[in-house]
Amino acid sequence: MFRTNRSSRFVKAAARGVTLVEVLIVLTILTLISGGVVVGVLPQLKKAQIETAKNNAVAIRHAVTRWKLNNSGGECPTMSQLIQDKQIDSASKATDPWDSQYKITCEGDEIYVTSAGPDKKEGTDDDIRVPEKGGRN
Repeated sequence: MFRTNRSSRFVKAAARGVTLVEVLIVLTILTLISGGVVVGVLPQLKKAQIETAKNNAVAIRHAVTRWKLNNSGGECPTMSQLIQDKQIDSASKATDPWDSQYKITCEGDEIYVTSAGPDKKEGTDDDIRVPEKGGRN
């Protein structure tokens, strides 16, 4: 008698399925986990984008320096000229992480490469400039 009663309980429990409360508890736990991931990962993503933009600007600046050594005339090249003259790999992305064009400026012997930064507006505090004001990269 004990065995049939026990096995029928398991059959009834299996047939019952999952309750709404159990589903809500699981969804709540998943929401908390995903919220923690977002809070932890998004700031790191922003930092990585800024570092990528700085590194790309330094590479572009070096490419401009090489281009100017090979081309007389004192003009400042554009990104398309650098790619055309194979100073920058054509497979490389020619825009910053926010899909804005890098700006190349030549003032005398100094070369500046700037990105408008995350807000995509030039002249704001989040702009990326190589070399930085007062520094040399």
